[in-house]
Amino acid sequence: MKEKNKHIILKTENLSIGYKSKKDTSVIADNINIELNQGELIGLVGANGIGKSTLLRTLTSIQEPLDGNIHLNEKALENYSAIELAKTMSLVLTEQLMSKNLSVFELIALGRQPYTNWVGNLSDNDISIINKAIEQTNLSNLKHRKCLELSDGQLQKVMIARALAQDTNLIILDEPTTHLDMYHKAYILKLLQKLAKETNKTILFSSHEIDLAIQLCDTMVVMTNSQVISDSPCNLIEKSVFESLFPKDLISFDKKTGSFRVK
Repeated sequence: MKEKNKHIILKTENLSIGYKSKKDTSVIADNINIELNQGELIGLVGANGIGKSTLLRTLTSIQEPLDGNIHLNEKALENYSAIELAKTMSLVLTEQLMSKNLSVFELIALGRQPYTNWVGNLSDNDISIINKAIEQTNLSNLKHRKCLELSDGQLQKVMIARALAQDTNLIILDEPTTHLDMYHKAYILKLLQKLAKETNKTILFSSHEIDLAIQLCDTMVVMTNSQVISDSPCNLIEKSVFESLFPKDLISFDKKTGSFRVK
């Protein structure tokens, strides 16, 4: 089968992440060399406290890298202005919304802020893009509901729709399945998989749902105590990468099923 030429949306070169103070530097992970390709669903996984959120904050310019380079669409991340970055990358965080009194349509419309004029007037094109995002996330029947009336799963779909309305090459989500039951965890990740294929956007998410990520992702970024490695789930299984995620006294990884088991 002929493989499509892959356009690299985001690339890191010898990236080192962590925290720096006047007295000390704390390195969380270093020598990070990953590539995020257009139209792929990419899962970032690792044990609690390994540094997933630190990596996402660094990739989104919230936090400065300790060393190395990040390129977004072949341009150094530090050379983006705030408005340029907002038109290229959208971010969905796990923090509670302060604007739940907005309607679903109004909250999704906030994704158009990088494009609207200074008074925030929506053009016909803006409204068309918002409505398309609503359709793509199956929210048409909730369009006029207040966000405070929504379940956690519905609200997560609204946040994804807002990121779609922002119309960026890259969407990054920090723990999008937090507080959801098993059905809705799978639903959200299946939705992200569908959106990556249909919109050709690159979607990167962090998650503790490693078994689901193995089944649904095109690529995975795995953070362990010794390395950060990126590859297809099948290749990562063959390389025995998942075996090194957790202590072996309680949990083991079954290569045949591609899932973890409690001993």
